[in-house]
Amino acid sequence: MMQFSRKHRRFIVPMNAMSDVAFLLLIFIMLVALINYRKEVHIDYPEAVESVRRVSDKKNLELWIDKSGGIYLDGTESSLVEIENTIEELYRTAPDTRIHVIADRDVPFVNVNAVLEILQLLEYRVVTFVVRESGRLKASS
Repeated sequence: MMQFSRKHRRFIVPMNAMSDVAFLLLIFIMLVALINYRKEVHIDYPEAVESVRRVSDKKNLELWIDKSGGIYLDGTESSLVEIENTIEELYRTAPDTRIHVIADRDVPFVNVNAVLEILQLLEYRVVTFVVRESGRLKASS
């Protein structure tokens, strides 16, 4: 009977591909982080002393009103008609969504009132005014 000898083979893992995998993983993480990017409009928040409470930040629609009276819907500049249509659609599909009205402290009230008239016309009741209290941001319902 003939006996065969087994040769032990060494498996070598190529390490030069590991840097490519790490680089691709880093690119993937950076792209995923940009998906949840929140657009904000730079405003100076009004201040409140009393009756301020924190609300949930889930299921929000943000209406920003800057100093010049520009109105932004979730960071994108919009007209009053577009805002009305969006809120009307939102009321039909998800009526428990909270609308955050975030207005600059120097904005004329007529601009805030235009948004409030739309909300009143549509009878939207889940509205929050975002203000600053003692250096921290709060939302007041």
